[in-house]
Amino acid sequence: MSGMIGALKGRLANAVKTAAGRRLPWLRTLGAPLAHGGLVAVFHRVNDAAAPDGMTASSAGFRAYCAYFRENFSVVSLRGMVDKLERHEDLRNEIAITFDDGYLDNHAVAAPILEEHGLTATFFITTACIGSTVVPWWDQGGSVSHPYMEWRHVRSLRDRGFDIGSHTRTHADLGVVSGDAAREEIFGSRREIEERLEEKVDLFAFPYGFDRHMSEENRLLVKEAGYRCCCSYGPPLSKRTDPFRLGRIPISAWFTSPEHFGGHALLLSLKARASDGKERST
Repeated sequence: MSGMIGALKGRLANAVKTAAGRRLPWLRTLGAPLAHGGLVAVFHRVNDAAAPDGMTASSAGFRAYCAYFRENFSVVSLRGMVDKLERHEDLRNEIAITFDDGYLDNHAVAAPILEEHGLTATFFITTACIGSTVVPWWDQGGSVSHPYMEWRHVRSLRDRGFDIGSHTRTHADLGVVSGDAAREEIFGSRREIEERLEEKVDLFAFPYGFDRHMSEENRLLVKEAGYRCCCSYGPPLSKRTDPFRLGRIPISAWFTSPEHFGGHALLLSLKARASDGKERST
């Protein structure tokens, strides 16, 4: 019985979030938090050969997100967001789209859909995987292969106006790796991208995304390496957000629709605003 009640509560909560996500423009006129905050969405793969899961969206699903983002937000580059955060400016209903890891479908499927909608994105790549046949542990045993891009694909994304950022060399857990090994993951990935693209790289997202996956020692290395941000998973952004603690919301099959995502983001914004108000009052 308790399990059934829990499932009903979950469905009700999702329905409420979806309804709120459908009415974001109207809610913003009432002063909803997203009117003065910003979101960063993170995808990994867009692939119709695999069922949607924690890392994979279908092309139709990704197209729906792009349409929803364009209709309900001001879609900007992550670099533009970082510019504003450094100046402590309001992000005013902005959203940035990011991808992690460097899968081939980012170039073959996601980028054309983004271009259809006139949207930009940042692609964080794991440099040792680019041009390789490596199969990471989370993809082993699957029935569908997920190849990585080659460097020519990365250069093509750059040439088409997309930003390229670092996601370490080998997708290391920077909450565990330290010392020289961590330095090579952080500095080495930037060095390789800059050598391959012949341009400065200053955007960084650490693998796995949760706080336990980034030590404070390694966060300082990210700054020392010359990056301007350190992206993870976390709540919507405000003008007080530290660029080196830049939260993103992962898109997965848990969201039943883009509207569900929008309502969930609105709830996170309400919680962040309440928490921020408590901090200011103490």
